[in-house]
Amino acid sequence: MLDLLLRDVHALTMTERRPVAHTVGVFDGRIVGLDEQVEDLTARRVVSGGGAVLAPGFADAHNHMVWFGLSLAELDLSACTSLEEVYDLVARRAAALPSDGWVIGSGYDDFVLGGHPSRAALDRAGGGRAVWLKHRSAHMCVVSSAILAETGVLDGTATVPEAGVVGRDEAGEPTGLLAEQAQQLVDGLVKPYPVEELAAAVARAARRYVAEGLTHVTEAGVGGGWIGHSPAEVSAYQLARQRGELRLRVELMPASEVLRPLPGDTVGLDLGLRPGFGDDLLSIGPMKIFTDGALSSRTAAVTEPFIGHGGLGVLGDDPEVLRTRMLAAHRSGWRIAAHAIGDRAIDLTLDTLEEAQRTLPRPGVRHRIEHAGMVRPDQLPRMARLGVVPVPQARFLHEIGDTMAESVGPRRVPWLYRHRSFLEAGLRVPGSSDRPCVGTGAPLSGMRSMVERRTKAGIELGAQERVTAKEALRAYTTHAAYASHQEHRRGKLARGALADLVLLAEDPTTVASSKLADIEVLATFVAGELVHGTLPGL
Repeated sequence: MLDLLLRDVHALTMTERRPVAHTVGVFDGRIVGLDEQVEDLTARRVVSGGGAVLAPGFADAHNHMVWFGLSLAELDLSACTSLEEVYDLVARRAAALPSDGWVIGSGYDDFVLGGHPSRAALDRAGGGRAVWLKHRSAHMCVVSSAILAETGVLDGTATVPEAGVVGRDEAGEPTGLLAEQAQQLVDGLVKPYPVEELAAAVARAARRYVAEGLTHVTEAGVGGGWIGHSPAEVSAYQLARQRGELRLRVELMPASEVLRPLPGDTVGLDLGLRPGFGDDLLSIGPMKIFTDGALSSRTAAVTEPFIGHGGLGVLGDDPEVLRTRMLAAHRSGWRIAAHAIGDRAIDLTLDTLEEAQRTLPRPGVRHRIEHAGMVRPDQLPRMARLGVVPVPQARFLHEIGDTMAESVGPRRVPWLYRHRSFLEAGLRVPGSSDRPCVGTGAPLSGMRSMVERRTKAGIELGAQERVTAKEALRAYTTHAAYASHQEHRRGKLARGALADLVLLAEDPTTVASSKLADIEVLATFVAGELVHGTLPGL
């Protein structure tokens, strides 16, 4: 007897042998057959999909789940279109806080606002309180004088980390802007977060994720560095799971800073933990390392200067330090997930991965380049030869594409957040959001951006990099599974695959691209269990 029999669905299997099915059978959390293989079997629960579209559950190959969950409890600045709106929101929140309370907001866009919030204005709006506003790119923030004083920036006693940038005006006075590693100055005042608070953030994020059809996400950096929230961050995920609040599968990327030297000239987590530890619901994945900044903040490491800026961006650390960390991770059995956005950072990453494979071949390891934001034509064959997985975020084209295009100029625009070129080079491109660094991280919105590649201003960026709706769906299913070495068990509807499913009101491969993001998610299943939505019989 099956656990679940889903009838009357239009199932997009994402397989070549049987592209469409209409009945799906589930037993013990896995798909055991389609159509004639199961339609005559009995089941504890028989559910009619009413002709709705069934697809493999969506996966986000690069997100920040805890960070997003925390942001849901902060001031949402993503809809602000003027600095005055930002200051009004800060003032209203400050009025409800004690004098030592912190006003924390996230998601502001300096391109939309016409500039970054000023320290003086934040001091007035916050009534002298600590005000911390995070840029939507996550590579910058602005803070009030109270925070600058506590960090030592105002009196010059602060030790700014390598690759950190402190914004200053023409007189040399701090503006309140902190970019890249300089954000650690604020982190040092608030971290580590309590595990209970992080577990609650995981639960908040999980509820939103399954409502969007997500059944698997990769958390891009835990445990340390400026991206981590606590040395005990993994415990927060375990606690959320213990309480039944995790709801979907999560793969964790430890930050490179938390890897420790181990015997045999290798590195790993405490107790020698490496990738592969965990189970189908919660596991340890690649090692995350920052090699540069971002295009929107002009801190990505590029080979030619940014337009109207003259700078070449910054590397995440001394090149030799970055090289040594990646080589040690490769030797130790880790997959590498290198944050590399600018073409200079990508050169460094490819050079190091090539050296790593030359000194210790690991065929099929699938090291990753997170973002791969600006890839020159000559870098494409190198990526293919090394078998790396590029992890770009198409939604960035809509959210911050205008800023990026202005930063790099028309000649380099075709290199931005490629997709078609990667596919033609033989690479697989997983769907991802980098949430909360975008306005929305919903997979269907990401698919629309892959198909349209339009900015908020309506400008098409790199039309030659557009993909079809079916290829966009593949990015969030089979290719995302491939990026995690899990294509044999998820990302498709086939016998033996995990029964992670999403039921949609319309077919994303045939609906008009302008309506892709508006498709209703009717239900989401993880291991055959309903985690979102309502269906008769469940």
